[in-house]
Amino acid sequence: MKAYTAPWSRSLIAVSILATGLCLVISFLLIRHGQSWLAALTPLAVVLCATPFTIRGYSVSPDEVLVHRFGWTSRLPLAGLQSVEHVPDAMKGSIRTFGNGGLFSFTGLFRNRRLGSYRAFATDPHRSVVLRFPKRTVVVTPGVPEDFVAELAGRCEPAPTAAAPRPAG
Repeated sequence: MKAYTAPWSRSLIAVSILATGLCLVISFLLIRHGQSWLAALTPLAVVLCATPFTIRGYSVSPDEVLVHRFGWTSRLPLAGLQSVEHVPDAMKGSIRTFGNGGLFSFTGLFRNRRLGSYRAFATDPHRSVVLRFPKRTVVVTPGVPEDFVAELAGRCEPAPTAAAPRPAG
């Protein structure tokens, strides 16, 4: 099983540091101004809830891609994989429909013109690798996208084609 890192982009680092710092400051100010502990701990809970979803890396097994997080692994079965391609700007112009848009990762459901609806397990959008299946599209961002694509390219199944019409007769 080959392992791949999940390096963070500068924007992910910046957003994660700023958001974490802002949550700490808000919590401190709420405590200082006599707010309830529940209110003061809510911003910290946001950070603590996002932390386990951080993507630590990826592994490729014979039949699935494993997305390693803190405490568990998400599994992406490769059955039906139609194509795999490194597309550095694949996530450009995306709208998050459900998930995390930059606190320790870009994970969840997104949509843009190029890909339509897709699921992302990303840390650096410039390293985007697009996995296309018959009914879903997934974006991952391994440290060396070219190696990741090369490893998966041989596992793609051709898309089913419509049967040619039979001649009458």
